[in-house]
Amino acid sequence: MSDYKQQAAIEAAKLVQPNATIGLGAGSTMTHLINAIRSTPGLAGSLTVASSSFATRQTLLKEGFNVKESGWLAQLDHYFDGCDQFDWRLTALKSGGGVHAAEKVLAAMAKQFVLVGDATKRVDRLTNTYPLVVEVIPEALAYVSARLKEYFNPIRSELRLSDKKDGAVITERGNFLIDNWFESFPEPGVLNDRVSVLPGVLEHSLFYNMAHKAITAGPDGIVIYTKP
Repeated sequence: MSDYKQQAAIEAAKLVQPNATIGLGAGSTMTHLINAIRSTPGLAGSLTVASSSFATRQTLLKEGFNVKESGWLAQLDHYFDGCDQFDWRLTALKSGGGVHAAEKVLAAMAKQFVLVGDATKRVDRLTNTYPLVVEVIPEALAYVSARLKEYFNPIRSELRLSDKKDGAVITERGNFLIDNWFESFPEPGVLNDRVSVLPGVLEHSLFYNMAHKAITAGPDGIVIYTKP
């Protein structure tokens, strides 16, 4: 059985030039990308790499990459990451890991933000299969939940709970995550604008107008999408 994520990652690795500064996101596709970079003699050792993911960062350190904290970098040549879905405008949802604040910082730093994954990630319109995740400071939890229900009714908003301990998931910044399920996914521009300006919201998992390119692999081969 073909591993389309691996195929897409191998194609993405062709964008990485010697001595570049790059960022990597989370997930198995990024592991494939790391392996593809390592397969090019001399390339890995010449790179400076940052990551939004604890697991990816550990893999990079294990493989001997020069890993830097993103706070000490102002610009990346490329930022590579997977996603749950992306539409024809390359607007993406990244709802699983709950680290979208750090991911957006790296995406914004990059000259080229590239989505990488299998062909099923491409949709004509974002669907309600995945939630919009909002990171919110504890003091604004009830307020933000109420405003989301007011703006986007019908909506199901749930505080994300931990499956490893009793209680809510707490982010690296001491904040909560609210998973928001829509009956029909709102227009992305409106959703981005309404949620971003709510007091108490740090970030959300809709990557609106940020990606420059997407690379997918599937039964029809490699497809490269560029920002319209």
